[in-house]
Amino acid sequence: MSVNIVVPEMGESIVDARVARWLKNEGDAVAVGEPLVELETDKVDVEVAAPQNGVLEKIAHVAGADVKIGEVLGTLRPGAAPAATPAAAPAAAPAAATNGSGVAATPSARKAAREQNVELASVKAEGPRVTKADIEKSAKPAAAPAAAAAKPVAPAPTAKPRPVASGERVEERIRMSKRRATIAKRLVEAQSTAAMLTTFNEVDMTNVMALRERHKDGFKKKYGVGLGVASFFVRAATTALREFPRLNAEIQGDEMVLKHYFDIGVAVGAAEGLVVPVLRDADRLSFAGIELGIREFAKKANDGSLTLGDLQGGTFSITNGGVFGSLMSTPILNPPQVGILGLHSIKERPIGVNGQIVLRPMMYTALTYDHRIVDGAEAVQFLVRVKQLVEDPAMLLVES
Repeated sequence: MSVNIVVPEMGESIVDARVARWLKNEGDAVAVGEPLVELETDKVDVEVAAPQNGVLEKIAHVAGADVKIGEVLGTLRPGAAPAATPAAAPAAAPAAATNGSGVAATPSARKAAREQNVELASVKAEGPRVTKADIEKSAKPAAAPAAAAAKPVAPAPTAKPRPVASGERVEERIRMSKRRATIAKRLVEAQSTAAMLTTFNEVDMTNVMALRERHKDGFKKKYGVGLGVASFFVRAATTALREFPRLNAEIQGDEMVLKHYFDIGVAVGAAEGLVVPVLRDADRLSFAGIELGIREFAKKANDGSLTLGDLQGGTFSITNGGVFGSLMSTPILNPPQVGILGLHSIKERPIGVNGQIVLRPMMYTALTYDHRIVDGAEAVQFLVRVKQLVEDPAMLLVES
């Protein structure tokens, strides 16, 4: 009797997915735990594994199809295991399929290996699984294309680029990824449901820059990570949130839910768009703990190994457009949160200090808040408090 291969449960906030690529063809023999199909969701990519030994009997939804949780992706005809049986894996294994050598590989690593003609089994993993970064490190520019498989798996249909004549007016139509479409939807929802306002201030970064310069070598040697700017603002934000708790809340119906814990979302760039993994209990983290957490999130965003646990929740967010060169912007709320702090480029500007005009490293900061729950006065005071703490970093030790 055939066994259904279904879209697994992937977290309470995920209700659908898109079939990115089938790793097996109809008629292929598979072993229990062997990856069958890659799914793309609005948060992470996952692989659905064979629930038991058998033959892939039917593919019900081809690459590019949108599917719901619990929907049947295809059917498996039970049978004996193939000669080489990989280790068993759960039915939904986000970023953890084996590469044939006993080492796990992320979906993005598999994709990069296919695109760059790299044999996964030959790649040395720096961590517990092969990542996209490992593939890129092992790929050689002049590497010869790998031999074609005897029975290739058909990739998602894509339009072949054609030469463009000089002066030709060309348009290209590209379907949004599941993640990009969800980002677009959430941004529109945020603007249509929240009463968003933004207040600005500027921060003199002189003392922070001096402190970083004095301690950068010792900090890096001891913790293996640089002392960045973000950790000062994370600590300042958690301190200020204690004083202005409605910025660390959300609206549920006609109630305000004030959260007396501080899970700070830190926006990081990824290939499919900005993602906001969460530093849990950020107020309890040391500067090193914050920096190590942010670095790990950036690495995982780059190699596609962020998990649902990394992205769920969050009581307040921080985004740093300064890393891309932004001088000033108005960040958009990350619902259901009611506050987000925007950081920007540090630029030397002439300012007045004790009656003198001097050059100082200055940063514009922006706080976007939901005016339904946060009054303008407390939003301004919150941002002033963050400014005070960062301009005198010793206060972060006293106040925290």
